Amino acid sequence: MKVWIPHEVGHDLLGELPPEVIVETMSDPAKLPSPTSGVRFWVPPFLAPAAATALLCELPDLAVVQLLSAGADSWVGRVPPQVMLCDARGVHDPSTAEWVVTAILSQLRGFPAMARAQAQHRWAYDEVAPTDELAGKRILIVGAGSIGTAVRDRLAPFEVQFHLVARTARPEQGVYGVDDLPTLLPQADVVVLLVPLTEQTRGLVDESFLAAMRDGALLVNAARGPVVATEALVAELATGRIRAALDVTDPEPLPVDHPLWAMPNVLITPHVAGSVRGLLPRAYRLVGQQIRRFVAGEQLDNEVVNGY
Repeated sequence: MKVWIPHEVGHDLLGELPPEVIVETMSDPAKLPSPTSGVRFWVPPFLAPAAATALLCELPDLAVVQLLSAGADSWVGRVPPQVMLCDARGVHDPSTAEWVVTAILSQLRGFPAMARAQAQHRWAYDEVAPTDELAGKRILIVGAGSIGTAVRDRLAPFEVQFHLVARTARPEQGVYGVDDLPTLLPQADVVVLLVPLTEQTRGLVDESFLAAMRDGALLVNAARGPVVATEALVAELATGRIRAALDVTDPEPLPVDHPLWAMPNVLITPHVAGSVRGLLPRAYRLVGQQIRRFVAGEQLDNEVVNGY
């Protein structure tokens, strides 16, 4: 059986594979490494656009699509029913959790304003001090999966309080449901978005969600841009009542003239939370495990069901 992967370095990171497995590098759909027949396992490029799914109809023997991303929104509904779709849940926990912690601390401690002052060669102590702090804050994590847990664990030493929210409440684990958001939002100093993009979460953060946030609260989006209604966010941020740190936006990338760029209470990074040097070793470790399970006829991990 043939396996297509997007990185040449991946060959050395997969670990030992059964002898019947032929691994080929396919990073460009316009340059296929061999005929499409016999390709049973396909690993698309990281953060491949929805257009990449067009190749699915050219792979007659395909059985598994293994993503390198934690989100599967570009693939859900486009993969044939006989093909299993798996995401990279767990691979991005450390990097995304680190980005969330960095974004929160950067905004609370005023780093963006200080970076702007540095670029102007100004010692801006009187403009930025005293800053806010993380200690004592109440953190609301919307998305109680593996990344949400990783964020909680990394923030725990900062003397903060937590509430986690999932699709449905899990009282035995101390996890609230989405229906509890109207009660939880006014209590939170920091709201972290880590939900996958589904029909249920698209536009979750709308006018009413934002209006329920307390004055001075920080919204952190490490999920997907369309989870937030952009026009509503821009309008709320324009009042200066809340702040935001965004690794993802809608549209993405932002047009050069988009109002979010110029807002002093917004920190924007270009969808880099998962783009770290440790990504490929972790990702291909998972891919190798999945290939071995597939050849052995075992159940694969991280199957995407109902968008999750």
